[in-house]
Amino acid sequence: MISQEMRKLAPEMDPLRLGTGWTVEDLAKPQIFVESTFGDSHPGSGHLDKLVAAACEGIAAAGGHGARYFCTDMCDGESQGTDGINYSLVSREMIANMIEIQANATPFDAGVYMASCDKGLPGNLMGLARVNIPAVVVTGGTMAAGPNMLTLEQLGMYSAQYERGEIDEAKLQWAKQNACPSCGACSFIGTASTMQIMAEALGLSLPGSALLPATSPDLIDYARRAGEQAVKLAHMEGMRPRDIVTLKSFENAILVHAAVSGSTNCLLHLPAIAHEYGIEITGETFDRLHRGARYLLDVRPAGRWPAEFFYYAGGVPAIMEEIKEHLHLDVMTITGKTLGENLEELKRNGFYERCQHWLDQANQRCGTHITKEDIIRPYDKAIGTDGSIAILKGNLAPEGAVIKHTACPKEMFSAVLNARPFDSEEACIDAVLHHKVKPGDAVFIRYEGPKGSGMPEMFYTSEAISSDKELGRSIALITDGRFSGASTGPVIGHCSPEAQAGGPIALVEEGDLIQLDVKERILAIVGVKGERKTPEEMDAILAERKKSWKPKAAKYPSGVLRLFSELAESPMKGAYLSYDKK
Repeated sequence: MISQEMRKLAPEMDPLRLGTGWTVEDLAKPQIFVESTFGDSHPGSGHLDKLVAAACEGIAAAGGHGARYFCTDMCDGESQGTDGINYSLVSREMIANMIEIQANATPFDAGVYMASCDKGLPGNLMGLARVNIPAVVVTGGTMAAGPNMLTLEQLGMYSAQYERGEIDEAKLQWAKQNACPSCGACSFIGTASTMQIMAEALGLSLPGSALLPATSPDLIDYARRAGEQAVKLAHMEGMRPRDIVTLKSFENAILVHAAVSGSTNCLLHLPAIAHEYGIEITGETFDRLHRGARYLLDVRPAGRWPAEFFYYAGGVPAIMEEIKEHLHLDVMTITGKTLGENLEELKRNGFYERCQHWLDQANQRCGTHITKEDIIRPYDKAIGTDGSIAILKGNLAPEGAVIKHTACPKEMFSAVLNARPFDSEEACIDAVLHHKVKPGDAVFIRYEGPKGSGMPEMFYTSEAISSDKELGRSIALITDGRFSGASTGPVIGHCSPEAQAGGPIALVEEGDLIQLDVKERILAIVGVKGERKTPEEMDAILAERKKSWKPKAAKYPSGVLRLFSELAESPMKGAYLSYDKK
């Protein structure tokens, strides 16, 4: 094994490891890299030390030795509404970089990778592809819902209601103090939950392990089994991540994304992960696979139930069973078996019976009578039949923009709106909260892409709009930034090219007419000062505006965000760092 070859080359290795607490016997065992985002940064990472311990137990039981490494992630929720959120997306790149450094500085025979949340999990999925030793991913599960099934994504609504004087401070404080009652990822299908599901859908996690309740004993058992599996993989040939993850694997994951109405941030993360495998995934890939796909999962923010109910209904395997005829069942997974073989084995080993047991207990605890079919709809009784996202294009977004149409009011599927551009979220949210924007407006937040400010989330503005009874069904929010996986309403993100790169979104002026057509996949500037123009006339007008446009001064002249602004790819390509840039 490579770890034993390294011992021969580095005479200092054995004494240094003995000084760390290893035994002489440990030195000769298969060495397993156990990477996690454990830390006190947020509930999704605060409990991972228990999973690390369980994985190390499994590694030891299988005859290996686990070495613990940590690269803590930040919390989008805690940074929301401040400049701290600008560091969110770039943290994904830094986590991947640290994993590459840690695992390659001292070679290992296999790895176990643990994370729960928005950037920690994509960063681990990118990093493990770079390292390319046999790998098992353990996802950290979902937190419990609070009283009355309160979940964190509702805080934006409560905050906006308080700002408008619709509720008092006591009600807002109640929501704040009860929305996160346990560890785990936020209990809705936001980015954290989506990426946990994607890890399993790619075949990199043990079947049925994604998005368990974080306090469940089943999750500890999965972590222990993951450690055992990592040691098995260390002895197998042809089971490295780049051996088993293929374009078919990503297509399976995108079909699952459509079925669960996953976060739009997945369009940043899957292309970036695929890039590490030498595979190109674009917005068009998502749009192609979402068209005609069944949307089945009735879980928040688009649905009714907290995310813990996803596992009670059978989790990723239950989703896959419903869309089975569209999946590539022959893809390999980290079990050493194909996806199809895994699904058949789960039916034989009592997996669905165990899930039903937990659903029965949840119903008793919550005083509900929810059935599996209430949570994951049967294929022929789908919530929707055209996936959950659409890629819009036109002279406003030549490279594309994304809308989660399952969370968008039907009234906004086709509209011509009046442009109201803002060059920052702060200016925009003030206008929204104080009704300085009107029904029929297209509200723009620009210069918030990777090159502009790091591509923060526009969560509070989107919540302020969607929770407003009048504006939530009569205006659109368009940005070159991104949205929280919890966002709902008529919101369009990732508008590319971004404003700082000179994209057409930078050229929009007050009173321009903006055409939005979800069904036809159109996002275009079609008029000026309320007057319609021909496509040729608009091209000439935009070309003239471009002559006088200049990029803004760099918001961050040094540090990691300067690096990100210089090297990040377009949002529609995944915003990963491209070192080919001149």
